[in-house]
Amino acid sequence: MARYMLDTNICIYLIKSQPEEVARRFAECYVGDVVMSAITFAELEYGVAACADPARERANLDSLVEDVPVAPFDAAAGFAYGAVRFATRDSKKDHLDKLIAAHAVSLGVTLVTNNLKDFARYPGVVAENWLAPAGH
Repeated sequence: MARYMLDTNICIYLIKSQPEEVARRFAECYVGDVVMSAITFAELEYGVAACADPARERANLDSLVEDVPVAPFDAAAGFAYGAVRFATRDSKKDHLDKLIAAHAVSLGVTLVTNNLKDFARYPGVVAENWLAPAGH
């Protein structure tokens, strides 16, 4: 059972192998502890399509997905999205973040992100930043 869901920025750090704190924390996890949302995967696929060297980025993303499986956005995630979106209905932006937050809530996992502030307003989300010193 997964314990962590990686936000898009953390996946990009792993692909680039920097900052090294992220790779170090990831290396401490067991196989199966970490997933990415299908929403994050979609964002990363956009990055492949839009980059200057799609072949290289395709290889990088394929390699990441070998270590970080893509969790499907299912009915439970859709159910959780209703509450997340309703609680933040005054914000007309960050729709993908709302979907990722809901997905993490539905799986009962900790969302790992470098944008703790962005996710703090979503109800039920437990988040941590692997770039922050331990205990912060």
